[in-house]
Amino acid sequence: MITKITQDKPTRLFLILGGFFVANALIAEVIGVKIFSLEKTFGFAPLEINVFGELLSLNLTAGVLLWPVVFIMTDLINEYYGQKGVRFLSFLAAGLIAYAFLMFYGAMELEPAPFFVSSKVSTGVPDMELAYESVLGQGGKIIIGSLVAFLLGQLIDVIAFHKIKQATGEKMIWLRATGSTFISQFIDSYVVLFIAFYLGSRIGAKEGDFVWSFKLFLAVGTVNYVYKAIVALALTPVIYLMHYLIERYLGPTTAMAMKKAAMNKENSLEAID
Repeated sequence: MITKITQDKPTRLFLILGGFFVANALIAEVIGVKIFSLEKTFGFAPLEINVFGELLSLNLTAGVLLWPVVFIMTDLINEYYGQKGVRFLSFLAAGLIAYAFLMFYGAMELEPAPFFVSSKVSTGVPDMELAYESVLGQGGKIIIGSLVAFLLGQLIDVIAFHKIKQATGEKMIWLRATGSTFISQFIDSYVVLFIAFYLGSRIGAKEGDFVWSFKLFLAVGTVNYVYKAIVALALTPVIYLMHYLIERYLGPTTAMAMKKAAMNKENSLEAID
């Protein structure tokens, strides 16, 4: 049975694409706690962009580095394994992300060894336990918002991809891949901010706490979306390259049969049954 799985090309390809999909989604959630300056990363002075009356620089979550990879994987899985394939991996990834954060919180409840707390004092970290909890202990509102945005974005991407492909056939790969990503990233960019920050800052807020205004929510969401849209366009050649490599690996006959099956909602995973 194991030999059959590892030797069957469509099955092996699904495992590879699915593995990258889940791994990148999980890693993006973990590293997303860091906010970085895009301008300073490339050696430029921070911009001051007026968006809905808010002056913003290009400060982005580190997770944006990997989400484009997730959406490329989404489009490739959609192309060859259909809606069922994407939905299966999306719910699997969301479940594993939730499981990972439960394990993080469980680990944070463990009493640290005294030497662990002070183990990095010489490198400028006075309390390793506090640093550990600060990095891994993302707020529940942020996790919930991120998971809801991820699942909504993925499910909408599936629908948009297939609607575009039904209209264009096998032509214009860029349109169905980039177009569906534009739509799904729009949802992803705003939903997570709305739940985690706009609503999250209001629930249980005390006097003196920072509360997000609706204009700030729109401004930050717009900056994030524009960045993701530009990256999606820039990655269009990568999508064509991946299609070329996959079709060369599978062979034109198998690849075409899989793409036809992928357009059939009932049989979209038949290539790996």
